[in-house]
Amino acid sequence: MTQPKPAREADRIEKPGIARVDSKLEVIVIPVSDVNRAKEFYGRLGWRLDGDFTNGDDWRGIQFTPPGSACSIIFGKNVTPAAPGSAQGLYLIVSDIEAARKELLDRGVEVSEVFHGGNNVYTGPDDPYLFGRVRVSGPDAEHRSYRSFASFRDPDGNGWLLQEITSRLPGRIDPATTTFASANDLANAMRRASKAHGEHEARTGGQRDENWPDWYAAYMVAEHAGTELPT
Repeated sequence: MTQPKPAREADRIEKPGIARVDSKLEVIVIPVSDVNRAKEFYGRLGWRLDGDFTNGDDWRGIQFTPPGSACSIIFGKNVTPAAPGSAQGLYLIVSDIEAARKELLDRGVEVSEVFHGGNNVYTGPDDPYLFGRVRVSGPDAEHRSYRSFASFRDPDGNGWLLQEITSRLPGRIDPATTTFASANDLANAMRRASKAHGEHEARTGGQRDENWPDWYAAYMVAEHAGTELPT
């Protein structure tokens, strides 16, 4: 019986394409030193507690899910060999950076000021987050997607980064599918569409647009997919 030949690395590179089998990122492991302290902290963030599991005295796993996220975190006893506090640059995507920061502050979490990256964003003296190594105070002046940040740490020093994204780069979203992670994200998208629609009406002579629902829908779908916005 002839054995199949192993795939060459060159073959893999020469035949790129989108994988046909879904591989959904489910869980990220967070290394902590005090399980109960970490449980209190992540509960205080308002994240959903999915479970607190034990197996005798040797193992304990706790799972939380951020609101609107399809991916969860787990931490506990004997769930990872990584050093506590070594998880850095963990991104939380939000549609309104100021509102997200205020909510964390209201929950008693210490959060940095909103900042955006300097011109050379990959090097610099600040915390080693992608887009955060040179921090310029305040949000991006034009509130462009991917450009405004705030950061916080858990009690062990694991580093989280809030990143404001209102529209995705082309190719990042299936243009045939538009979903919003929460009612708040949908409301913010409608507010941005309302502002843009007001500018649209001003350009068309100030007349009320009877078809504004269609315009809103087209704008929100295009913004979400990162395609050309209606004018």
